Amino acid sequence: MDPLLVSHLALWFVVVLLLVAVLALARQVGVLHERVAPMGALMMDTGPKVGDTAPRLDLVGLGGEAVAVGAPSGPVSTLLIFLSPTCPVCRKLLPLLRSLRDAERRHLSVVLASDGSPAEHLVYRKKQAIEDLPYVLSTELGMTFRVAKLPYAVLIDGGGIVRAKGLVNSREQLESLLTAQELGVASIQDYLKRAS
Repeated sequence: MDPLLVSHLALWFVVVLLLVAVLALARQVGVLHERVAPMGALMMDTGPKVGDTAPRLDLVGLGGEAVAVGAPSGPVSTLLIFLSPTCPVCRKLLPLLRSLRDAERRHLSVVLASDGSPAEHLVYRKKQAIEDLPYVLSTELGMTFRVAKLPYAVLIDGGGIVRAKGLVNSREQLESLLTAQELGVASIQDYLKRAS
């Protein structure tokens, strides 16, 4: 046999083996993805429960605008994000919040919440370029929702009902709150428990 033909056949044999190996690995990745379910925002069982009417608070934002939390808002849900200027994870979430707000603009408004010195938060707001997001300082708001760790989010629907809440450290966890509202469950973990 011609050595060139033998090398061609050997190369084709190797290519077929590699194709089979890639298909086997792709199947295993799919199986692993099904076994390891995505985790949503970690819900803490304090404060107003999912399904309860959110306490209504009429607050004033850092820009002097009126911000009503828990008030009926028609078809627009409110995503209330508790953060701190000293929280590095909160800082990483800000661009995600802006893009989520822009993508869901017709159905979602985002309100940032914290407490402390207005001067510190005004500097933080300007440095992070988040002047376009309502930002309220209220110790009462944090105590009402029993916020113990940051960043924490509460999703309130247009009727003033708490639909989802939890610690959020990534875009997936933020989106899990919206998904929980769409599915009519308290959290993604609750949905997975019901499905099993």
